[in-house]
Amino acid sequence: MVQGYCVKCRKKVEIKDPVEVTMKNGRAAVKGTCPETGSVVFRIGKL
Repeated sequence: MVQGYCVKCRKKVEIKDPVEVTMKNGRAAVKGTCPETGSVVFRIGKL
């Protein structure tokens, strides 16, 4: 699984439903939700 930093929890969490996206500058990133709070978790890098 992919880990990312949740701002609301203030800790690293496993990203729920990770989706690979491409940012405007062409870099790959992973976007998903926090399993505890449901907020958006974003991480730069591939899956």
